[in-house]
Amino acid sequence: MRGILALAMALALMAPPALADSDEAIVYVGVATLRGKPIERASVILRFVEGRSIAKFGRKIRTQWQTRTNQEGVARFPSIPKGKVLIQVIAQGYQTFGKEFEITEDKQKIEITLNPPQPPYSVHE
Repeated sequence: MRGILALAMALALMAPPALADSDEAIVYVGVATLRGKPIERASVILRFVEGRSIAKFGRKIRTQWQTRTNQEGVARFPSIPKGKVLIQVIAQGYQTFGKEFEITEDKQKIEITLNPPQPPYSVHE
């Protein structure tokens, strides 16, 4: 009986922390064209606007992450603090995108559609 109780307590301690309300989130950013085709190798930058930043193991406080999208057009950011962030996307042949988002869920997916470049504009014509 004691062995079963000890095993049950050990399993309870190893329960996933997803049941508790966490201050951190995993963010996925999907980048696609207007027609829905994924854009691979787009540069995705995430910066904190509001909220707390991470300082673990005595390292410098981190307020920005940068990565690229994979073949499916998805960029994954590691566990980051919840709050307001600015996401910028830069891809060759498309307009640069930038917008603020509120990160509130433990796993959050943000879909971004990039527009084709605008024709050049000149005040001299």
